Amino acid sequence: MKPLLLKRKYSKKLSTTSESDYETVRNSDEEEHIADDDEEEPNFGEIFIHQAIETIEFVLGMISNTASYLRLWALSLAHSELADVFWDKTMLSTLNYNWFATYLGFGVFAATTFGVLLSMDVLECFLHALRLHWVEFQNKFFKADGVRFSPYSFKNLIADASAAGM
Repeated sequence: MKPLLLKRKYSKKLSTTSESDYETVRNSDEEEHIADDDEEEPNFGEIFIHQAIETIEFVLGMISNTASYLRLWALSLAHSELADVFWDKTMLSTLNYNWFATYLGFGVFAATTFGVLLSMDVLECFLHALRLHWVEFQNKFFKADGVRFSPYSFKNLIADASAAGM
């Protein structure tokens, strides 16, 4: 849609501008207006291709973000199911015996909960933070078309200052 709207806007601009307008602007020595009116026609093929690439990147980013959330959701579901399995197999199965079996069952339940489920909690937190930093931030703001990164260095600042002072 964007390339078509740009072409329509450009066509309207051409139809409202006449040759007499160009002569008036040239005779009044306003160089800035001449530069604005004498813009060359944009290449709509390039605009269309660029917009198609942007659209494809947007759709892929949307799919990637959704898949990222689904992975986190799957990890949460696995965590929930494992908690139910550990509870059923260690605590509920030992409650029908004596107090000592229940005591041992609780020990096994505590060890597996601490070892597996808490590790999964840490992994979920890490993956969510990584997803927010990498997927969300990089998709929205990072274009890799700016100034090349150079780490902050006092040595470089001093060297540049002394080179400029000489």
